[in-house]
Amino acid sequence: MLQHKYMYMLALPGILYFILFKLVPLLGLMLAFKDYNPFSGFVGSKWVGLMHFKELFADNNFYMMLRNTFAINIFGLVFMFPLPIVLALMLNEVRHEVFKRINQSIVYLPHFLSWVVVASMTFFILSTDVGIVNKLITESGRESVAFLSNPNYFWGLITVQNMWKEAGWGTIIFLAAMAGVDPQRYEAAVVDGANRWRQIWHITLPAIRPTIFILLILRLGHMADVGFEQVLLMMNPLVSSLAEVFDTYAYTQGILRGQISTGVTVGMFKGVVGFVLVLVSNYVVKKLGHEGIY
Repeated sequence: MLQHKYMYMLALPGILYFILFKLVPLLGLMLAFKDYNPFSGFVGSKWVGLMHFKELFADNNFYMMLRNTFAINIFGLVFMFPLPIVLALMLNEVRHEVFKRINQSIVYLPHFLSWVVVASMTFFILSTDVGIVNKLITESGRESVAFLSNPNYFWGLITVQNMWKEAGWGTIIFLAAMAGVDPQRYEAAVVDGANRWRQIWHITLPAIRPTIFILLILRLGHMADVGFEQVLLMMNPLVSSLAEVFDTYAYTQGILRGQISTGVTVGMFKGVVGFVLVLVSNYVVKKLGHEGIY
């Protein structure tokens, strides 16, 4: 450590970050097994074992929240996960460097908007009163469509918002992986008569396949997570049956009702589900002959 002291000093801020914000908060998981009382404190609260977990699984809304959480994530996995790959392939094929940089900047920009802004834009586009889309529909002689209050549109609306906001940002890793492909491989393919589609299929995609599998495994680890701010902002009483997820439940119980132990229990349950999915998906990927995350 003395020999490489400057390297350790360089890594120190990152190490402190993980200690303070990742390791120390793990002590709070004990609250899932306690009946937390602010007056008794973290240590003095009564141990109740698995009581909170039993209450969570016995809750009438548990299976509804499980369905909604996994449905939203499956929609995202099917439609959102491939989109950055396709977008990165398209950007990688642009040969005009200035035009390519401009397009990259444009698709990155939505990532920096808060969900409050995105929800407000969605309201002004799709609401029945002031929505641009509904104004066009009514002017064409048809009745307005309740996009924001019809439960049938909710999961699709959440997915489209995610695609618009995060697809461009998700291309960064794939573009970096494509930049590492040896240009001589493309030159050899051209000599052999391969067109651009063949080059993408036989050179580019195999080169980024390890990156795709690693990101897929990590994505499956978040199958029990749903963007809390996004769902909370888009939720209303008419779509609550399809919008109530574990994140909003933890917020309602833990923050609004002061049942801190219940909120921690929900978070721990989500963590266990994600951990199991990472282990299973990593095992399957390695069995298929590809590299996993470990």
